Amino acid sequence: MKIKSQKDFWSGLMFIAVGLGFAWGATEYSFGQAARPGPGYFPFGLGLLMALLGALVLLGALTKDTADGEPIGAFAWRPLGIIIGSIVLFGVLLPRLGMFIALPLLVVMSASASDEFKLKEALFNAVILTVGSYLIFIYGLNLTIPLWPTIGAATGG
Repeated sequence: MKIKSQKDFWSGLMFIAVGLGFAWGATEYSFGQAARPGPGYFPFGLGLLMALLGALVLLGALTKDTADGEPIGAFAWRPLGIIIGSIVLFGVLLPRLGMFIALPLLVVMSASASDEFKLKEALFNAVILTVGSYLIFIYGLNLTIPLWPTIGAATGG
């Protein structure tokens, strides 16, 4: 069988691997029952669903016709480094600077990895994501996350 779309083939393979990895990792947790699912129930199902979707994408890569085989381009190391660095920085800064400073820094720094970066749009996204995170995690779920820089003990909400 011939690979007709390299992008779809490798994307499908990646989704299958990640999905099966999550499903396998979820087996370490209790599944519970359908009426009362345990902590492993949702990630297991989601992992299998991701693997199934990956298989569909991979199957499409073997059947759909493309003019040039859709070759994979060069690996984008710079954007990958910026995004991973911004996530690590967020993890370090959240307990020290709080969500209202660390989250906008994460959003703006991650957005700067794009060739289409615009500061105004990144700041708008940062505001929306910070307000949404506050409403979901602090107000809705009542989690204890530091909101502002703390001196001494970390406090939230």
